[in-house]
Amino acid sequence: MIDMSVLDELELDEATVVGSICRSSFYRFVVEFFESFLCEPFIDNWHISYLCGVLQTAAERVFNRLPKKGDIVVNIPPGTTKSTICSIMYPAWVWTRMPSAQFITASYTDSVGLDLALKSRDLIWSEKYRACYPEIVLRQDQHVKSYFKNTLGGSRYTVGVGGQVQGMHGHFLLVDDPIDPERSASEADLKTVNRWMTRTLPTRKVATYKRIAPIILIMQRLHQDDPTQTLLDMGGDSIQHICLPGEITDDVKPPELKKYYKDGLLDPVKMPRGYLEDLWRQLGEYGYAGQVLQKPIPEGGMMFKTNMIVLSEIPDKIQWVTRLRYWDKAGTKDGGARTAGVEMGKDKDGRYWVLNVVKGQWGVDERERKIRDVAELDGKDVRIRVEQEPGSGGKDSAVWTVRNLAGYSVSVDKVGQSSGNKEMRAEPYASQVNIGNVYMVPGGWNKEYLDELRHFPRSKYKDQVDASSGAFNFLSKPVVRAGGGWQTSKGIFHGLTSKKYS
Repeated sequence: MIDMSVLDELELDEATVVGSICRSSFYRFVVEFFESFLCEPFIDNWHISYLCGVLQTAAERVFNRLPKKGDIVVNIPPGTTKSTICSIMYPAWVWTRMPSAQFITASYTDSVGLDLALKSRDLIWSEKYRACYPEIVLRQDQHVKSYFKNTLGGSRYTVGVGGQVQGMHGHFLLVDDPIDPERSASEADLKTVNRWMTRTLPTRKVATYKRIAPIILIMQRLHQDDPTQTLLDMGGDSIQHICLPGEITDDVKPPELKKYYKDGLLDPVKMPRGYLEDLWRQLGEYGYAGQVLQKPIPEGGMMFKTNMIVLSEIPDKIQWVTRLRYWDKAGTKDGGARTAGVEMGKDKDGRYWVLNVVKGQWGVDERERKIRDVAELDGKDVRIRVEQEPGSGGKDSAVWTVRNLAGYSVSVDKVGQSSGNKEMRAEPYASQVNIGNVYMVPGGWNKEYLDELRHFPRSKYKDQVDASSGAFNFLSKPVVRAGGGWQTSKGIFHGLTSKKYS
């Protein structure tokens, strides 16, 4: 708090001095005004001054009409005063410097966003704020929680993510927790939020501030394909990414902030180790990894503990029991799903090998050409299995692929397509991965393959997992010697030789 003991000697008005000091420093504003509208004491920590500095730097560029250096993404756990700083106090402070500033603010539901807007309005209505900034007066004809204005042209419009923003424009576009932790696994919700964040919100900037107005996203990580990842993928190095896990990890960004962690903790007063242990029990391994550690998967993976997969070249004298290429098909070019073909083998020692992965978003004709080309590269020693989706369309597609592969040993796998079935089909393969009985040949496809397994079933894509599960479930069937080849319940195939895959 500001020391007012010298004001009498200087014959200065307290409100004038407080207002002037806090107008020039957002951090001082937070410290000074925190208790003026919240019935709780202010507890400081280094991350508060750091976030205030980042937000003030972004605001100063808007005040001076300078192009933004980039949008801002902040990942930080709940309970760190993030919403108070960013969604409640920041707009109120900006008005002390730029009373005409227009804000569009959003959260995952209207009710959450409106609660934050109401608290921001309470701050502006507080006796202390009005004394320090008497020029900021809320208009009586437009001061509902979802949309209020001041008499100098400033406004705050609040909406649930995905809601209507037509006709509204902002100098600042501020999004606080755009997805509900309870619904973070919903692919439909994620698509809606990401589409709104990337296609709708950026179009709602004040016309003369198109290159100036920043998007500021504050959230906890909840999914591989959440809005944080979407903005990072689109913005690349232009995004100012701040990641502050509750415990120190290699994911702290910028990395130089690690030096401020005390005993490995972001905030040992508000988030001590005992509190974090309680959170781990309440949230579970996945919830804790995302909401506290800001990494939406537990260490090593979820269903698949990918750290147990052994990366290895194929031994020269390996003896194969079976090799198979399994295709999980998608039929829309550049669509949401991908076609994936996973080649997998089982050796005589009972080890499973991921030999090669081919994937892409292809139209039907291009997809069928690719499948035929891959079959020719694999050779006729590699059996082919094609997933058949339910319905007549799935049957026709499978028949088309089988005909396209005339001359090769091809069979059709009829499976269901619900999310639950995908997970159940993946469980046997995951069991072998998790005991270290799956080997993977080094290749440029390794990283994306491991990333998908690591995040499954909350991965952005599931095609490589589906194809792997299909291949494994076939390879793991009992095999007996029959004539000159090996027989499973699905048939006999021959010529199983050692192969060095490149």
